[in-house]
Amino acid sequence: MIGPQDIWVALGLMVFFFGAKKLPELSRSLGHAVSEFKKGLVDEPPRPENHAADSPPPENRPPETQG
Repeated sequence: MIGPQDIWVALGLMVFFFGAKKLPELSRSLGHAVSEFKKGLVDEPPRPENHAADSPPPENRPPETQG
């Protein structure tokens, strides 16, 4: 189980590795990514259905020659 001490250690390590100036930028970009992901789930365009099984196969005739 994650406790308050674990959270403080994680925050301390993030500040150590990324620096205090980079953390707001990283948080902002992560927030944008999550919101775009959620928006993509809601606004998912309809997928075209595969009607290949319903339609007859195309005719394979050789091209007609003039003559």
